[in-house]
Amino acid sequence: MTEIQIGLWVTGGMLFAVVLGMRVAFAAGLAGFIGLVWLRWNGFDYAPDRFWKAFEVSVKIAGQVPHSKVSAHALSLIPTFILIGYLAYYAKLTTALFEAAKKWIAWVPGGLAVSTVFATAGFAAVSGASVATAAVFARIAIPEMLKVGYNKQFAAGVVAAGGTLASLIPPSAILVIYAIIVEQDVGKLLLAGFIPGAFSALVYAALIIGIAVIFKTVGPPVGGFSWKERFIALPPALPIVAVVVIIIFFVYNPFGDAWGTPTEGGAVGAFIVFLMALYRGMRLKELGGALLETAKLTIMIFTIIWGVLIYVRFLGFADLPGAFSDWITSLTVSPMLILICILLAYAVLGMFMDAIGMLLLTLPVVYPAVMALNGGEFVTAEESTFGMSGTMCAIWFGILVVKMAEFCLITPPIGLNCFVVAGVREDLSVQDVFKGVTPFFIADAITIALLVSFPWIVLWLPSQV
Repeated sequence: MTEIQIGLWVTGGMLFAVVLGMRVAFAAGLAGFIGLVWLRWNGFDYAPDRFWKAFEVSVKIAGQVPHSKVSAHALSLIPTFILIGYLAYYAKLTTALFEAAKKWIAWVPGGLAVSTVFATAGFAAVSGASVATAAVFARIAIPEMLKVGYNKQFAAGVVAAGGTLASLIPPSAILVIYAIIVEQDVGKLLLAGFIPGAFSALVYAALIIGIAVIFKTVGPPVGGFSWKERFIALPPALPIVAVVVIIIFFVYNPFGDAWGTPTEGGAVGAFIVFLMALYRGMRLKELGGALLETAKLTIMIFTIIWGVLIYVRFLGFADLPGAFSDWITSLTVSPMLILICILLAYAVLGMFMDAIGMLLLTLPVVYPAVMALNGGEFVTAEESTFGMSGTMCAIWFGILVVKMAEFCLITPPIGLNCFVVAGVREDLSVQDVFKGVTPFFIADAITIALLVSFPWIVLWLPSQV
């Protein structure tokens, strides 16, 4: 049996295990280890006396790979970004952000829902976790919307969809993971997420206003706020802006050299929010809760990374990424059509897998193929297929797949944000939340189509570095 055939059999077995309900981390790790043993034993012509030698070598590989990769300096970004989000919640910065957005925007049709989207976008700029964003605003925004007569399914859908913005707007844990897997600059990828993230929020807001205008009982406007109340609401929300500015200057200083690395920016941001939380009266119990929630989410992400990296090493030995790239580039159809089909495949795959696991499993195979379609890692913009250099193509494709990961956070039956919102609100079922997010599928489809059609939306900011 050839190495490619072994790779296909092991990959098929892993996907079957995931469909049956096995966690991605364990399915990938087990499949990768079995694949490594199979490849080694295949190299020994299945000699019975060499099985344990193949097993021993595979154990060493499986043990070394996760540690060498997870100990990478860049991955330390993830826990600091997640911690910023939870500390901001306990410092009540999220409530202040929502109150400011409400008093300035609630007068438009669907105004409270639009306020929620912009508040989640603001919170996403200091938190890298979509799940945390959805959980926080399910507690803050949904009661406010229900109080003024919003449809409860619509209110839940707004929060679940708004929470996905944390996947794209920096600091984003998924963007960091993408950068590590494809070995691209973390800082440029984080910068590239700002404009598409803000653009996504604007598309959501436009959709909400359109729905509220057509169906007047869905999201009634809320008025009665004086200009004095509006300006008074701004200062409590400014700390969020301050933290965002500090992180931006660490990643990219538009007036000179960067202040430090993204990791250092995340650590400084977490420390500043910690001081704000203490100033606003955070107690030891609340600090413990923030640290515990951060640890839980970080361990979940790192466990997925450990398992998937074993599988990725197996893929390298089986040369499945190279074979897939050769097959993709041999097709006679339009490269843009192939890219669109890849994005549609992510939409389908995301119905059965969580976003991080999906990207980790597919990128080692799909990324080299997309780069090959464009002309290779080192192609110039003039010689490329998509009209951009290899580095810019990597950034553009990264934003596209992370946007697809956002989409998967609200698609049934696995849409994690929908389960989180339903878990926080006892008066809502998962079915209610899924019904509420349905209109946002249209908004995401429009956003993705525009990002594909106009790559400069993604590439303008990182190209300035």
